[in-house]
Amino acid sequence: MKKVVLIKFGELFLKGLNRPKFERTLVKNIQKRVKKIFDNFIIKISDSIIYIFSESENYGKLERELKKVFGISNFCVAFLVKKQIEDITQAAIICCSEVKQIGTAFKIKTKRSDKNFKLKSPEISKLIGKSILKKYKDLRVDLLKPQIEISIEIREEYAFVYNKITKGAGGMPTGVSSKVTVLLSGGIDSPVAGYMMARRGVSLIAIHFASPPYTSYKAQNKVERLVKKLIEYAENIKLFVVKFTAIQETIEKNCNIENTTIIGRRMMIKIAEKISNNENSKALITGESLGQVASQTMNSLICTNASTKMLVLRPLIGMDKNDIVNIAKKIETFKISIEPFEDCCTVFTPKHPAINPKLEKIIEDEKKLNETCLISEAIKNVQIIDFDKFSEKLAFV
Repeated sequence: MKKVVLIKFGELFLKGLNRPKFERTLVKNIQKRVKKIFDNFIIKISDSIIYIFSESENYGKLERELKKVFGISNFCVAFLVKKQIEDITQAAIICCSEVKQIGTAFKIKTKRSDKNFKLKSPEISKLIGKSILKKYKDLRVDLLKPQIEISIEIREEYAFVYNKITKGAGGMPTGVSSKVTVLLSGGIDSPVAGYMMARRGVSLIAIHFASPPYTSYKAQNKVERLVKKLIEYAENIKLFVVKFTAIQETIEKNCNIENTTIIGRRMMIKIAEKISNNENSKALITGESLGQVASQTMNSLICTNASTKMLVLRPLIGMDKNDIVNIAKKIETFKISIEPFEDCCTVFTPKHPAINPKLEKIIEDEKKLNETCLISEAIKNVQIIDFDKFSEKLAFV
């Protein structure tokens, strides 16, 4: 009895005339994952379902890969059988035997998209339920709170029978939207922000600001590992590492101490904007959550926004810290993020940073800096880490 993977998607139904483009991108992204597991396979799409056919049965590894593909609502491994009640019944009995140990109450759920099939959905469920009860006398039917649910789908060519539905990552397929830049500090929030925007179909590049010798290579290595975790969901992500030491030392030496955090943040945004323009990235992503720290008050965010013409996306802006942590644990970035290696933001944070900075005062303070020279020097020494290729120096025209 043959098996097939059935993949269903959610939001793509809403895309109207653009839907084929979204479907093709999703199929391409799925193909990349399946190639890691199966040598020979066929993928086809029909009736808003993606089918994966293969002689291999390494479905455990495939499940782990598919759970990380944005655009998938849910998927299952199903028996593919002829549209004959005997074959459907046999598959349902096998499905029941595979999960029988988890309980005694079961339910048959039937969907019949082929309306020419001789039996209606309730009749199919009732008939197959009787066969299961005859085979397994210790089982019972419970339509409200079943411990085992056998699903049957009667489609145009075949019938499909399965006992488990796995929830997908949801969202939109990676690559259907523009490229955007995520600023990664190494903390809990920024990787989650990158994940949440990648879930909307964008492609990512990442920028990390390092301040050696105040920050160690272990801090940068932590960020590299965070990027690798995001790559599991968002495919290849180039990481740009900016040496920020000279800028922070200059800010601390020349500017009012309470303004140094905001001025440093504005310099980061300005550098990120130049790198993003060179990489054809359309927006910046930060992990800021309103009121979480001094640089994330309303006035602070206004001052930060004023440093760029680019769109700044803040997917965590209204989220509770516990909610952010839960997502970080789900995508397996949390344990990496809490490793005790300081980033450049924490090293240079003043004891009493400005909570309600005034933009005009920040700009006046910035005039004490040779901003153009500082930014130019930082960009000239940017390191690119392409995890699919190799590290290289950034070359600007």
